[in-house]
Amino acid sequence: MTAESATSREFDLIVYGATGFVGKLLSDYLARFAPAGTKVALAGRSEAKLIALRKGLPAPANQWPVIVADAADTAAMNAMAARATAIVTTVGPYLKYGIPLVGACAAQGTHYADLTGEVLFARECIDDYDALARSTGARIVNSCGFDSIPSDLGVLLAYEHARDRGFGTLTDTTLVVRTMKGGFSGGTIDSMRVSVDYMKENPAARAIAADQFALSPDRSNESSRPQPSDTVMLSRNAAFGGWVGPFVMAEHNTRLVRRSNALQNWAYGPEFTYREVVAFGDGPLAPAIALGMGAGIKVAWTGMGIKPMRAVLDRTLPAPGEGPSEEQRRAGRFLVEVHANTKSGAKVISQIGATGDPGYQATSVMLAESALSLALDGDRLPEASGVLTPATAMGDVLVERLRNADFTVAVAAVPASADFG
Repeated sequence: MTAESATSREFDLIVYGATGFVGKLLSDYLARFAPAGTKVALAGRSEAKLIALRKGLPAPANQWPVIVADAADTAAMNAMAARATAIVTTVGPYLKYGIPLVGACAAQGTHYADLTGEVLFARECIDDYDALARSTGARIVNSCGFDSIPSDLGVLLAYEHARDRGFGTLTDTTLVVRTMKGGFSGGTIDSMRVSVDYMKENPAARAIAADQFALSPDRSNESSRPQPSDTVMLSRNAAFGGWVGPFVMAEHNTRLVRRSNALQNWAYGPEFTYREVVAFGDGPLAPAIALGMGAGIKVAWTGMGIKPMRAVLDRTLPAPGEGPSEEQRRAGRFLVEVHANTKSGAKVISQIGATGDPGYQATSVMLAESALSLALDGDRLPEASGVLTPATAMGDVLVERLRNADFTVAVAAVPASADFG
């Protein structure tokens, strides 16, 4: 997209899926914190719900137009995309509802941000629309929430710190979840259901989902980069504070971080490896808790594919449109650390954290700031287009925005004696 065409658009930003659970949080944040004069519109399937939402938002949203458009209507998606510099969407499961909007944004040269944690959806975006988006200048950016901004920016910060200080490229790198307090919404659960069903109906999709380089732009170039398992059931490391276990989002985040590396011509280094774990401490119950976490993740994924177990899960897990209460969202928090070894032997730790439920309160901030970056910061962003990642589409510009939004964002070298293995 040229600067001239971007400034000629009717809207800087359209929020699609504004009346959904995360869409409401996103719209409220934008009404409070988008720069004065930002041209925003609210979009979704129901005009009545959009108008009701607008009435409950802070005053700056009073004059925001509403746009009625169905996700399955390709013409409506194209017409909407043509009106905006950027569109941010919360309409999921993305594998079920998201592709027409991605295609419209790619065709119209409109920047795009979503919240997907669905590897198969991201792969479909790449296969179907990367080349088109590169030709029109559109930045199509998947995973702009807790999936996967802390992971992606955390590794980018570690790499930049090592590069700028002459430490050499990254080698063994691990994201450690230090603190994570939050809930699940029905939308997240529904994405799991759709992904499981899709893999049952499309056997080839199972191989894609299992591939550690599923999102690489050039899979043939990855054979020399063997990676550790994405699912660490139980291990112990003093540098990580004791026992560590599996992180539920690791299988998506690790693939996206590897895509960021490849899109930057494998800048992180030929020996870069990446994994993600949760720290459970060194108490007597820590190993049992870690193993219980791993078992719970396996039961949830397995249960979605077995009718009797799914029926039980459907009765007990949140339904689409449901999620944590405001009190629960405000009480949440997260802090992740990226522990990176470097070629020189120096070691770097980056930190990203925030108050608020990571999947909803904090995610609405990350998604909003990503969308504002795409809509307003075009001349400051990396020169890239196509299907991108937060690190390659927005990079340090988004880091700056998150710091200004009171996120913890830090990076430093640590003693070489620290063991990150």
